[in-house]
Amino acid sequence: MTERAALWQKAERYLRSAALLVADGDLDSAASRLYYAMFYLAEALLDAEGMRFSSHQALISAYGQRFAKSGALDPRFHRALITAFNRRQLSDYLAPSGLTADDINDMRADAEAFLAAAKRYLNVS
Repeated sequence: MTERAALWQKAERYLRSAALLVADGDLDSAASRLYYAMFYLAEALLDAEGMRFSSHQALISAYGQRFAKSGALDPRFHRALITAFNRRQLSDYLAPSGLTADDINDMRADAEAFLAAAKRYLNVS
């Protein structure tokens, strides 16, 4: 399995995990899984362009430059990735985080839409 395929698989698994965490009432952990699902999708897309990064901020910035500013993918996914990063920071480092079920539902919808758009972009089934 290629690294890119492993990233796709991990993103899809994290989306499923987030749903289980929400059902269990663990919104903070769900926020973390949803952020990482989007992060791995962005990483896979950048990998397809031959680009790799060692930090979250560098990857998010590069994704914005390569896919949002160029119009290759809807810029809303870059904004969603930034929002998810910020919410993950809250969920991991604050108690209580203040995240709501609506926040998590928005993140899940964004992550699912991002997955669908990324698959179309790379022609992945």
